[in-house]
Amino acid sequence: MKAKSTAIVLISFLFITGKSHAQFYKDMSVGLNGGIYIYQGDLTPQTLGSIKTIQPGFSFFAKKPINHFLAARVHFSFARLKGDDSRYSKPEYRQQRNFYFTTPVKEFSAQLVWNIRGMNYEDKGIQPYIFSGAGVSLISVKKDYSRMDPTVFGDGSDVIAGLAVDNARGTPRALFSVPVGVGAEYPLSNRFSVNLETSYRFIFTDYLDGFSQSANPKLKDHYHSTSAGIIYKFGNRDKGIACPVITY
Repeated sequence: MKAKSTAIVLISFLFITGKSHAQFYKDMSVGLNGGIYIYQGDLTPQTLGSIKTIQPGFSFFAKKPINHFLAARVHFSFARLKGDDSRYSKPEYRQQRNFYFTTPVKEFSAQLVWNIRGMNYEDKGIQPYIFSGAGVSLISVKKDYSRMDPTVFGDGSDVIAGLAVDNARGTPRALFSVPVGVGAEYPLSNRFSVNLETSYRFIFTDYLDGFSQSANPKLKDHYHSTSAGIIYKFGNRDKGIACPVITY
């Protein structure tokens, strides 16, 4: 009798656990995106960032709806960033200063996503959204100032003095990041969707490129990305219990 009771309790536990897992995964989605990543900082005069040194990257995420409007998302990105003074002829000093940097970026963030139309549980129509959160970006900066023209920036110049400060400071390995972005998702079926989104990262440092006092210490560095991809949604829609056909 005791064994029978134990078996009943175990079966009930497995049923409840399985049902709980099924409910948890219902409407959860995972996605894979590929796109472009753009550095914005001291080594480019362009307002939108260093368009001439765009780098590739990809990301993947898992998203779980909280209600019709809000969803929680964990997001991982792998990319590179690059800046190069020599790519810009104006102002002329960039060709003479000739600073350069590159770094890989591994980013993890937790985000809240707001579905503007409140269609988190729908499988039709364009679904625009906005998102923000907090995360960490891991970097490994390789900077180069060996191409600098010494006849223009010699001993005693602000650039040389600034380089001494920057080299003593070193470069960070991890950055606190705040991603803010907009996007749109379009369901292809109850399982698959496609999306397009752009995200700007605030990182609160002037050493993403390894240069600060030798360049423009008043201008903080940032980066942004634009990507597109495919999304897969778990779980089946509740279709109700079909009534049996009764014949006479």
